[in-house]
Amino acid sequence: FLKKSKKVKLGDISLFSRQFASMIDAGIPITRSLYTLSSQSENPTLKAAIKDIAANVEGGMALSDAMEAYPDIFSSLYIGMVKAGETSGALGEMLERLSDQLQKEKSLNDNVRSATSYPMMVLLFSFMMFFGMLYFLVPLFKDFFPPDMELPALTRGVMSMSNSLRQYWYIWIFSIVAVVTGIKAYRKSPVGKKRWEQMRLRMPGFGPLYHRTIIARFSRTFATLLDSGIPVVQALNQAGLSSGSIIIQEGVMDAANYIQEGKNISQPLGQHAVFPPMMIQMMAVGEETGNLPNLLKRIAEFYEDEVVTMAKNLTSIIEPLMLIIVGVLIGTILISLYMPIFTAVTQIGG
Repeated sequence: FLKKSKKVKLGDISLFSRQFASMIDAGIPITRSLYTLSSQSENPTLKAAIKDIAANVEGGMALSDAMEAYPDIFSSLYIGMVKAGETSGALGEMLERLSDQLQKEKSLNDNVRSATSYPMMVLLFSFMMFFGMLYFLVPLFKDFFPPDMELPALTRGVMSMSNSLRQYWYIWIFSIVAVVTGIKAYRKSPVGKKRWEQMRLRMPGFGPLYHRTIIARFSRTFATLLDSGIPVVQALNQAGLSSGSIIIQEGVMDAANYIQEGKNISQPLGQHAVFPPMMIQMMAVGEETGNLPNLLKRIAEFYEDEVVTMAKNLTSIIEPLMLIIVGVLIGTILISLYMPIFTAVTQIGG
């Protein structure tokens, strides 16, 4: 576990692609460029991968084939565009486009993460406080209550939960681990993936944010692939895979079958509710004018701006909601502990 390799982030690959493109455009040979980039890379995983790729290319292997040995670093989209660049003799241009694509993807992910990381951290902290109070604070109040005193239902419930947590803590840990593992396993299954995505799309606040994110990712990837000269059907399928959405992938697969029969792209995509009407109309105009890649870029820019705006608004809305959740969790324990004390004081005063 301690020797686990460091993950290669989108920013690392984007920087590598831009530097690689600059060196190729300057006339530096591919192998020399790769060895140079390997020596200056700060990520040890990427450093080792580039060095190995350079050795394979030096041995006569194509660059795209050498990159295929590292699917965790270079996606199928990346390898496909590198292969197209090798075939067309425009590898530097393809790498520049890939760098721009990855940078946009990173910005999109950062905006989504900024909206979702805050509530996740607050919820985690709230539950840690809740269980910490159950384990350490609640037992301190037991001696305050006489044995024959009738406790309120809320207090009895909190006391029972505290006793259970202290006596059978291993069962609680096992149960939590089992539930989390089961949810993760279900989400990885074909049925679970689709249902989980449907739930995400219906979630208040987060659903529209997720929807705009996958649409922006799909549109920009599709535009980049078309600009690179990738055939329409292949570009459409690859963009669907890169979107990270099973629902979009299903719509793209249906559309690909229609396109092979000679129909337009926008017509079959419009039959799936996941693709917004505005996007379909703009794609139809792009097909009619022969300017589809530029229209797709405009669609991507529009939804990327929407993601930025929604992420900021969502954060401002969630902040008071998170405070309410924290107050309810902690307040429930405190009220349950002080209710018997207040009752006893009232009775004595009476």
